[in-house]
Amino acid sequence: MTNITYKEESYQIIGKCLAVHNNLGAGFLEIVYKDALELEFRRAGIPFVREQRYDINYKGAILPHKFYADFVVFDKIILEAKSVSRISNEFVAQSLNYLKVSGNELALIVNFGEISLNYRRVVL
Repeated sequence: MTNITYKEESYQIIGKCLAVHNNLGAGFLEIVYKDALELEFRRAGIPFVREQRYDINYKGAILPHKFYADFVVFDKIILEAKSVSRISNEFVAQSLNYLKVSGNELALIVNFGEISLNYRRVVL
């Protein structure tokens, strides 16, 4: 049997994303979905940090540009909210880099831009 990384936490996060998508539908800018997710997480008592900043260490030097995860939920899952026609390979590559920089194991890319909510799990 396959062991799913952070199964219960992922289920809760995707449930809140579905609630947002069911209410708002597709077509809004990402910021609208992020605002709605923040409200959903707060109301459910789900711990999160929005726009969590991470430094990028390159050969012992901290680079001047930072990485900002849309959300870090349960202090261990990166959530990237998108509002695009589809989840592209570039978003997956970006999420893998975010996982490396943050030290987390799981990222969820959630796309609110499609008629039905679409998401992708990215595990490092």
